[in-house]
Amino acid sequence: MSVKPIQPPAKRPQGSGPSHFLARLPYWLLAAILLAILFLWRVFTNVNYTIIFKAVVGGVGTTIWVTLVAYTGALLIGLLIGLLRITRNRVLFEITSFYVEIVRGVPVLVLLYYIAFVAAPELVTAINWAGVGLDRMGLHFLGLPLMHFQVRNLDFAARAILALIIGYSAFISEIFRAGIESIERGQTEAALSLGMTRWQTLRLIILPQAIRRVLPPLGNDFIAMLKDSSLVSALGVQDITRIGNTYSASTFRYFETYNVVAFLYLVMTVGLALLVRYLEKRMPNA
Repeated sequence: MSVKPIQPPAKRPQGSGPSHFLARLPYWLLAAILLAILFLWRVFTNVNYTIIFKAVVGGVGTTIWVTLVAYTGALLIGLLIGLLRITRNRVLFEITSFYVEIVRGVPVLVLLYYIAFVAAPELVTAINWAGVGLDRMGLHFLGLPLMHFQVRNLDFAARAILALIIGYSAFISEIFRAGIESIERGQTEAALSLGMTRWQTLRLIILPQAIRRVLPPLGNDFIAMLKDSSLVSALGVQDITRIGNTYSASTFRYFETYNVVAFLYLVMTVGLALLVRYLEKRMPNA
């Protein structure tokens, strides 16, 4: 006579639906959502808030555009510098180390002014010089436009993006360098012993693991750049902060205006922070 094994009690299915979803939310997020709902109710029921919101929200597109372009450039340059920082070439290592240490030591706002009012004119001079050289070589169709390129052709939005790229590429390069160096050295030695080149080892084995490890800090840097993009308002770029400054100065409604400005930044940054946390939890261990 066979005895059937005792089956463990079946687990109750976890609850689903809106009530279960709300129960899993942290209290601070519930409080933030409640305050956001109350603020939006205030915006759509108060004439002054409605006018201010419609005016300031026009700068959201500029803020997002500046952030995306600058972060993409900083990501590419940061990866390149991070790779050069782990090279065995002493000259490349020293040059990139000089760049990283100097740029990280300058505040972003100071760097913004320096790029906009010092480096930009010098860059235009170099472009003009290159145009003269191309013109003398007979490449008139390339040389003439460069010769007549002026500082005013380089708008302040482009200068601000360039400053953010330079500033954040130094920090991002250190993230990539730390991620690459966190991979066990034995994996590199094993790949080399199998006949792979150093470039193949880096591209196929080291970088895929390193990128997974550095995604969370890269996400945090994107959020930081979104907030620092407000500094471009100092150059007159029409982002959220600049429009808010202009409107508050003309109407003297500083309280309502900066409430709206802060609300828009909080919605974007908190939303991105939650997305980064979600991706970090869903990400497989490297």
